[in-house]
Amino acid sequence: MKKQADYMVEIGNVIAMARVRKDMTQAELAAKIGTSQSAINRIEHGKQNASLEMISKISRALDYQIVSINEAATQGYRINGGKTLHGSITINTSKNAAVGLLCAALLNKKKTTLVHLAHIEEVYRIIEVLESIGVKTNWINHDRDLEIIPPRKLNLEKMDIEAARRTRTVIMMMGPLLHHFKSFRLPYAGGCSLGSRTVEPHLHALKSFGLEVDAVSNSGFYEAKVVKRPSVDRKIVLTERGDTVTENAIMAAALCPGKTVIVGASPNYMVQDVCFYLQRLGVEIEGVGTTNLVVHGVSRIAKEISYEPSEDPIEAMSFIAAGIVTKSEIEIKRVPIEFLEIELEVLRGMGQKMEISDEYLANNSRTRLVDIKLKKSTLKAPVDKIHPMPFPGLNIDSLPFFSVIAATANGRSLIHDWVFENRAIYTTELSNLNAKIELLDAHRVFVTGPTNWRPAEMMAPPALRPAVVVMLAMLAAPGRSILRNTYSIARGYENFAHRLVSLGADIEQLSDI
Repeated sequence: MKKQADYMVEIGNVIAMARVRKDMTQAELAAKIGTSQSAINRIEHGKQNASLEMISKISRALDYQIVSINEAATQGYRINGGKTLHGSITINTSKNAAVGLLCAALLNKKKTTLVHLAHIEEVYRIIEVLESIGVKTNWINHDRDLEIIPPRKLNLEKMDIEAARRTRTVIMMMGPLLHHFKSFRLPYAGGCSLGSRTVEPHLHALKSFGLEVDAVSNSGFYEAKVVKRPSVDRKIVLTERGDTVTENAIMAAALCPGKTVIVGASPNYMVQDVCFYLQRLGVEIEGVGTTNLVVHGVSRIAKEISYEPSEDPIEAMSFIAAGIVTKSEIEIKRVPIEFLEIELEVLRGMGQKMEISDEYLANNSRTRLVDIKLKKSTLKAPVDKIHPMPFPGLNIDSLPFFSVIAATANGRSLIHDWVFENRAIYTTELSNLNAKIELLDAHRVFVTGPTNWRPAEMMAPPALRPAVVVMLAMLAAPGRSILRNTYSIARGYENFAHRLVSLGADIEQLSDI
């Protein structure tokens, strides 16, 4: 597989040649697709990853097919499974922390540099949205760090609607934007196909800051208006202990002078990173890591800052699952142990053996990390059902990995995904690889193992974690499998296939761009 930098240079050269043949300047191309001239310049010189949406828009603007996988549905991998993995892998910084911090940077009037930011499609889409409304961004230090430079005034009229609709993160811009505008509109949020995920908890929380939102109009937009800014201390009781809901409330509170008490807050990892970032900017926040937060808002935030988010516990869980299902002994470095303790205890109860290093601090100086060495083990089904809970319970995003792990264990395991309407149904996709899956209802499945895996050719589920689960099962299945429509994996993982290859997996990209 080619190095990512080689692909970036090749794609940039093709775009530059096509633009010149079209007799179009970089500025004209940028205006046509709703981005900045500097972004086009970086893409053409191979210095910025272009998301698939961006490449698709450039292709249409130039009337030229840039790459052979122009549409997301044609992405895919050829996986020669049944191979034992070996070596070590270092966990990247958190995807979910990255998207929250990109939104929180809108609160700062000066430059924010996010260090070791995840290079994933979700991040690229938010960057496209930010650049389209006037924010300048620059990848620096060999493209590992992202500078975010706010304009004097944001221009929401120029928002890249197509990119915004492809991510649920856009909903988290409401908290910062209510401090910039008396009224604004945002396109309906998208993201994974996991059933109806209501925005009502967000609207309930932000109403305490004077924001009223019409979310039922036929315009395809959330129509928001700041009716009256609060002038006294306030208390918010969240009707859902959601991560993004909590982040939205915290960001709204940060620039609202006075004291905001948030009851029922999520203490999850991405929420903590947003809190740590805002604390570095001078916002006093009490109770970080608990379900009760007290935010002492300020009237202005203007401080040049560098901040590195903590490592991604869900990526760590992905590689833990990869090692278990392939019966491999691998080492996973820089694992945020606080956010995986329940998962690891469940695995120990199933018979998984592992060595865990002493703890050390992440580069944000707050999050506790460890290194984990997996040992070859024979697993048995757990006595009780496996189900998620808000932190500090088993993480909602970790749950899908237990379906493929359970398929390697002796006995029948009950997986109860009570959070999402459709995600448990995606577990049945593993039956295509010979797993024994019994769907009880939209939220519960029985998984009976151990599985005699067999290869298959499949379309990936249109949701991030279920798609990765299928990919991991293909690693375990001896023979050649094909996984198509893998865009959802690129949304949340940086070079996931390449990194599995570094551990000894045999994966080829279906189309050579």
